[in-house]
Amino acid sequence: MKKLGFGMMRLPQIDNNDFTNVNQEQVNKMFDLYMEAGFNYFDTGYHYHLGASEKSLKKALVDRYPRESFLIADKIPAYSITKEEELEPIFNEQLERCGVDYFDYYLIHNVSKYSEPGFVDVDSFSFVKNKYREGKVKHWGISFHDTPEMLNDILNQYPDIQFVQLQINYLDWENPNVQSRKCYEIARKHNKDIIVMEPIKGGSLANLPEEAQQLMKEYNSNLSIASWAIRFVASLDGVTCVLSGMNTLEQVKDNISFMKEFTPINDDEKEIINKVTDILNGLTSIPCTNCKYCIDYCPKNIDIPKLIGLYNMELLTKPTGFSPQGQYYRTYAKLDGVGIASDCIECGSCVEKCPQHINIPEHMKEIKKVFEIPRYGF
Repeated sequence: MKKLGFGMMRLPQIDNNDFTNVNQEQVNKMFDLYMEAGFNYFDTGYHYHLGASEKSLKKALVDRYPRESFLIADKIPAYSITKEEELEPIFNEQLERCGVDYFDYYLIHNVSKYSEPGFVDVDSFSFVKNKYREGKVKHWGISFHDTPEMLNDILNQYPDIQFVQLQINYLDWENPNVQSRKCYEIARKHNKDIIVMEPIKGGSLANLPEEAQQLMKEYNSNLSIASWAIRFVASLDGVTCVLSGMNTLEQVKDNISFMKEFTPINDDEKEIINKVTDILNGLTSIPCTNCKYCIDYCPKNIDIPKLIGLYNMELLTKPTGFSPQGQYYRTYAKLDGVGIASDCIECGSCVEKCPQHINIPEHMKEIKKVFEIPRYGF
């Protein structure tokens, strides 16, 4: 059975405008279904749902299952660490939030150029390795969002890294910004186990244009659209776990249906995926994965992934007349204390934090044109 990981960055919410308002009852049901199927790897992070993800894990998992029955992966947020003294309190807070006294897997989160102060000026690597020696971390590694050249340098500098978490999906496989294939090949060259994140690219590869869906359904009508994306990465040599950010019971059931008795992608399916990739690359869209790293650093409180998601869907669906996306944009804009695209002051803080290297201020101008002027009279 190929390892299917439960990613906890996008949990179901009771209030979609409050990241901390997690639907705990729904999470419990999803965890139960996932565990009953024989899977047990849960991936969370210090800033996921502004801390509510770790707390939700404790309620759904640690408080309800024997500790030896599951594996927990958590991460030190190198991108927000500014001094050595922050490391120990954050680690202890994570243990407390999750209700455990050790982590099975622990990562230096989002290793990249912009987070260098958190692992160069502050020695996060030594800190995590010390926790490994103390037995508070059973396996340690990194999650990585940068160039293959930097990954090669990191793995040369720290050869004792045990595993690497990489963004890999079929749309980013040859993407010149993400360079999934090249990063994957570097990790393989260094003989590192690979955990895959963003296999469905923030859900976008589960909601394809009709032309692309038709290619997949004509080949096998029994497989979900999302299954193609997950099976693509799960078929790669060296991949030990694929994280899926499930947030409905239906998604959990679907993932179990093809991962419990896993069948690798065949050559015919690879050819279809190549055609789907060509279709998607022909569309104009912003490659946001909804990781939300940018949000905490926006001085105008703009929910950047939300606005980009509406924009991308607008481009894909090309509505004539009434636009559900436009309606949602107007409704969202009326909420107290939120920023919209026209509030962007082009400070660039978001760009520094974006793992996808998106020029967010420029795209805010595009979003403003589509949703604010002249269509909706802002």
